[in-house]
Amino acid sequence: MPSYHLAQVNFARLIAPTDDPRLKDFMEQLDPINALAEGSPGFVWRLKSDSGNATDIKISDDPLFIVNYSLWENVEALFEFAYKHPDHVAMFRRRLEFFEKHTDVYLVMWWVPAGTIPTIEQAYERLDHLRKHGATPYAFHFKHRFPEPQPITD
Repeated sequence: MPSYHLAQVNFARLIAPTDDPRLKDFMEQLDPINALAEGSPGFVWRLKSDSGNATDIKISDDPLFIVNYSLWENVEALFEFAYKHPDHVAMFRRRLEFFEKHTDVYLVMWWVPAGTIPTIEQAYERLDHLRKHGATPYAFHFKHRFPEPQPITD
């Protein structure tokens, strides 16, 4: 069993409310894509409400601001799902149809002790750290990754 899991959080602002016709394809693909993630090797956990996704979890005063938050066994497992699974890649390529274009870093990753689920507030703090200091072992992204911390042994 791994000592650490990879936490990944990305924030986005929708172009419209989730019931808007422009988001129909995105909303229809949420459950299938989330099921693919959950069935992927290395998947550990994801944030979701009783609806089965996280689009209705309030994370700011802005109702169009949403979060994707998950834990994985390692960076490679997350990368395989995010950038190599054809169904996810197809939706990812269409992201500007559904989300406002990012003007700053929007995804952050960090290592957490296995069994730990950090709060959204902790995720914001990690993202802020990444924006201010660049990639470090404390907060990083795919382009500049850091390995899982090694357990301290006597």
